[in-house]
Amino acid sequence: MEISGRRVRRFRMRFRRDRFSGDENDDSSILPHDGGNTDTDSSCCYCDLKISMFNEPIFRFGRRFSGVMKIWFSIGLGFGVASLILVTVFLLLQFHHNPLSNRLASSIFGFRRLSLSGIVYVFVSTVITVSVHELGHALAAASEGIQMEYIAVFVAAIFPGGLVAFDNDVLQSLPSFNALRIYCAGIWHNAVFCALCAFALFLLPVMLSPFYKHGESLTVVDVPSMSPLFGYLSPGDVIVSLDGIRVHKPSEWLELAAILEKQNSETSNASLYLGGSRRFHHGKGYCVPVSVIEEGFKAKMVENRFVCPGDLTAFIPMPCSNAVLREDSICLDAKDIVKLNKCGDGWVTTSDTDNKSDCVCSQGELCLHAVQSPGVSWTEITYRKTSSQDCSRLGADFNTSNCLGTFVFVGDLIAMSDSVYLTAYQPRWLFNSFGKSIPDILEKSLTCTFHVSLALVLLNSLPVYYLDGESILESSLQYFTWLSPRKKKKALQVCLIGGSLLSLLALFRIFLIGLPLSRW
Repeated sequence: MEISGRRVRRFRMRFRRDRFSGDENDDSSILPHDGGNTDTDSSCCYCDLKISMFNEPIFRFGRRFSGVMKIWFSIGLGFGVASLILVTVFLLLQFHHNPLSNRLASSIFGFRRLSLSGIVYVFVSTVITVSVHELGHALAAASEGIQMEYIAVFVAAIFPGGLVAFDNDVLQSLPSFNALRIYCAGIWHNAVFCALCAFALFLLPVMLSPFYKHGESLTVVDVPSMSPLFGYLSPGDVIVSLDGIRVHKPSEWLELAAILEKQNSETSNASLYLGGSRRFHHGKGYCVPVSVIEEGFKAKMVENRFVCPGDLTAFIPMPCSNAVLREDSICLDAKDIVKLNKCGDGWVTTSDTDNKSDCVCSQGELCLHAVQSPGVSWTEITYRKTSSQDCSRLGADFNTSNCLGTFVFVGDLIAMSDSVYLTAYQPRWLFNSFGKSIPDILEKSLTCTFHVSLALVLLNSLPVYYLDGESILESSLQYFTWLSPRKKKKALQVCLIGGSLLSLLALFRIFLIGLPLSRW
């Protein structure tokens, strides 16, 4: 990404050569910037748009509030220099086992399974954050009395970027402190923009409270066709509970799924063998009336597995119940069984007093559990249907039987919980499908913009060629007065070459070696 600084000065010097080295009658060697408000330049993998219409407004604004701007960007100078030092340390830590640095790199640079909409979020966020970055450079220069020549927005391959062009001679004549204010302004604006995005995310539930309830239940935003829940849940449905435990936020949904998966793994390791061939999950049982059991079908044994006809599921007594069936196992309809009272010690509860082994059922009932393979979870998902207008309108009761549905998921809980897109916002009134997605769109936009802006802060703080870190490092070296100009130049080259190589190795490690990545 091209950012102002030495990259801009080189561009400006090249601009001068192009302007004066061609034939006077040949305008193709001139990059026009005075004759119009916009200009474009394009090639096979590069396209840019140079804009000069904002030159005067930005310059007048910067000069009018010059005093305040200089104080503002002086704070940014301190932040920029500190960021250069911290990012360099962070860069070195990438080559040691450091969980903190790994998690930070993952949260900033990690993108996994980006969908088309995710690419749009990243692209739009990049355009916005780059604009904020370049506006910082332009305002800082205006406060010093330097007017920019143009702002250029470009796309190199598929990556957007931007730069501002200044007069190189004027920049070189500035004291080091004033120049540092300009070079650090972009990083400083991106950091402030990160804070604004985080603050907006924090206040989003309050801002949307007139139209949406937050933190009461989970609303389904989308169920991809590849999700195991496809066909069971629909966009707009409200998930009430997982295994009887109420869930309020997407983070709770993921955490509870992880707890249940861990519990299932521990239970599977402690499972019992019947006849040396049948292994079963014994933690979650249901109090099934004997009359229902007597009406069930006997399960058949096929390759050491119980097989039931149709959609029926094989059930056997819990080990702790000491009950004996007339058959080895009974085939029952799981949709009916999950509505019965629970028994057994495999259910996650909200209090320690409830979390105890209890296989006792009422008279005339037996505690049965479903036969499952090791490593396969049996989990109930209760949701509120929105297929009918009566259930989707405001005021529908979660306990209304006509609006509640329950189904059993059997499989990998971690993969299941990660396959559906949820939001903690629930519309207060009947919205169309787009209205239900507004909170999710706002959350993703703010989150993506935060990450991209933070990434720009770190990238432009790196001591590498062509980014702001190069200019910040060069101007900072001017304060080492005991070094000769030659030694300063040598030190700058060593730092930039080393920083560029370390940055490339770190990026290679993050993106290609498989650092744990976050999902958008």
